[in-house]
Amino acid sequence: MSEPTQDLKDKAATLAEALPYLRRYWGAVMVIKCGGAVLLDPAIQSSVLEDVTLLRYAGMKPVLVHGGGPEISEMMRRLGKEPKIVEGLRVTDAETMDIVQMVLVGRINQQLVAAVNQQGGRAVGLSGRDDRLVIAVKHAGPVDLGQVGEIEEIRPQLLLTLLQEGYVPVVAPIAAGRSGETFNVNADHAAGHLAGALGAAKLIILSDVAGVLRDRRDESSLISTMTVNEAQKVLDSGAVEEGMKPKIEGCLSALRSGVERCHIIDGRIPHALLMEVLTDVGIGTMITG
Repeated sequence: MSEPTQDLKDKAATLAEALPYLRRYWGAVMVIKCGGAVLLDPAIQSSVLEDVTLLRYAGMKPVLVHGGGPEISEMMRRLGKEPKIVEGLRVTDAETMDIVQMVLVGRINQQLVAAVNQQGGRAVGLSGRDDRLVIAVKHAGPVDLGQVGEIEEIRPQLLLTLLQEGYVPVVAPIAAGRSGETFNVNADHAAGHLAGALGAAKLIILSDVAGVLRDRRDESSLISTMTVNEAQKVLDSGAVEEGMKPKIEGCLSALRSGVERCHIIDGRIPHALLMEVLTDVGIGTMITG
């Protein structure tokens, strides 16, 4: 019998390393938010969805929440509208709301569902309007952002039913209003609220940066771990850029609702999700209660 190669030995050791995590998170809900910038690269998208499907087959219950900001902005420009972003939120008039729904629900959501199903998963596409899953009110602030919503309530029963039956829910961040309105809500905020309502073990936000940085121009200044209080201080200091602010806010919302740990990691790294969930090392920034 031939001697196994070192490569095979390393693969076996990696699988063995995963055992405690497989045991710990068997049956646990994992809310995974994938930003639009990460999804633009087909190879990265394929890696992320392969990881999501593997977690489902390994006995976990992943819920995928997606953004789509770059594609929405591109479609707006193609239709002659210039995107406007205020404090990380898209100004959303009625015409922009139609574009947001077309891109998020009609295109990106269905692409992700098809890709997960192609990997062997059982994905179902949803928006927050389905069964009034996400209920929002109009964003209050000094600037009128149009149909931008602040999440008021999550009604998770539909997701819990789908998870119990073995499906992978793929959720677009569109919310319902109390009086039948439609709101555009931030995907990071939606992921944080959903993680809390589902009693998730983890919220994992896949971004196009390494994690939370002390100096936004220097990736070597990565903050590996933070507590809720430390993360709140970083937010209050104004040191984080606009795109990172809602990610930290989403994590804090989840942690304050009972989620054990939140992670902001670089989704551009192949199989970053598996590294974070199933290995000893982990990557990016972890925020804990």
